[in-house]
Amino acid sequence: MIEQSSYEVIFHERPSGRCPMDEFLDGLATKVRAKLMKWLEILEQQGPNLPRPYADTVRGKIRELRLQFGSNQYRCLYFFDGRKIIVTHGFMKKTDKVPENEIVYAENLMKEHTHEKI
Repeated sequence: MIEQSSYEVIFHERPSGRCPMDEFLDGLATKVRAKLMKWLEILEQQGPNLPRPYADTVRGKIRELRLQFGSNQYRCLYFFDGRKIIVTHGFMKKTDKVPENEIVYAENLMKEHTHEKI
């Protein structure tokens, strides 16, 4: 029996048709992309119950999926929209904290997403 995911991961698409998460994935090495896709599957299964160090709250409704590969740290920012997990974008983390500009970008994409639904 195949276990059904209780959540659905969706990559946010801009009104222009661009998808920041797809663009991020396209730039990753094959092994990093494969590991990240596996973690997105785990996020889909566990939703908000996915614990640290795999996921964490960044600010407000914005959360991060945390991935380490070798000495590199990768982050995917996302938020919940009911049973949907909307992934805004990903980036390679080079500082201790998630950069403010990445958080603001995710918040703007979240506003864009919720505005599209109205």
